[in-house]
Amino acid sequence: MNYLFYGFIILVFFSIIMLIEATYIWWQSQHSSAARRVENRIRMASAGGHDKDKAVSILKQRELSTSPLMTRLLLQVPRIHVLDRWLVQSGLNWPIGKFFSYTVIPPLAVWMVGSMIYMPALALLTATLLGAFVAPFIVIRAKARRVKQIEEQLPEAADMISRSLRAGHSFSTALGIVGDEMPEPIGGEFRTVFDEINFGVPLNDALGGLANRIPISDLRYFVIAVLIQRESGGNLAEILGNISQLIRSRLALLGKVKVLSSEGRLSAWILGILPFAMALLISIVNPGFLRILWTDPTGLKMLGVALAMMMFGVIWMRKVIRIHV
Repeated sequence: MNYLFYGFIILVFFSIIMLIEATYIWWQSQHSSAARRVENRIRMASAGGHDKDKAVSILKQRELSTSPLMTRLLLQVPRIHVLDRWLVQSGLNWPIGKFFSYTVIPPLAVWMVGSMIYMPALALLTATLLGAFVAPFIVIRAKARRVKQIEEQLPEAADMISRSLRAGHSFSTALGIVGDEMPEPIGGEFRTVFDEINFGVPLNDALGGLANRIPISDLRYFVIAVLIQRESGGNLAEILGNISQLIRSRLALLGKVKVLSSEGRLSAWILGILPFAMALLISIVNPGFLRILWTDPTGLKMLGVALAMMMFGVIWMRKVIRIHV
């Protein structure tokens, strides 16, 4: 039994393990995310450190996707952050990668299932398009619902800030009180502004970010009033109280307008959806009945004229029932 050979094998084994461990420790100390954060902090703390001429943000950046490869690909898309801001405004916490998955996978699944079973081409195309619009429709509905909630909560938030200012609190403290006392979603937005100010973000930038995240004209008036008051002075508590009364009056008038125009909006929805619903139903019940519309040249002309007239009618009804207050 050659003990020297076995001892040599054991020493080689432990040497390889130690070499791998040393390589891992070196990699973590030089190239890990924690090491890069420490290096950036040291560079920015040193005199004249600029980190490759880019300003380092103290705020946590929103990830476009959970996959690093997908994130790098999405960053190459022009104006991708506009879509990301749209998703943020919906409050769904969907990264863009998940939104793309929810947009692409349903129509592919519908197309595969429709190809495996007998389904008319028009019905299959319609179902595929509907599957592609499921995710955008969810985001649009979530954004509209969230914006409406914030719009309804904004007068109470302005009154709470006004009362806090009259009680002797600073404006940033009043924002924190609104963030703690008000329910979601407006409570979370004001809490975010309060946290940003505590982390060192200028008040103007924090309020500007709030106005960008929430596309409401009343909130922009609120931000503009605060910024003007900081430059020119004045009684901010009284200004916010007047803004609160103005928003409440506008919401009350808007509610009356919606009630009076509800019949027209319902008619517009029915007239817009009815032709497509009936075409889908007829294609399923009797697939050959509507085939002449896209096989005959006259049928194609009739389809084009009908779609053009429907688009004109939808736009006209939208102009009639859409009343800005």
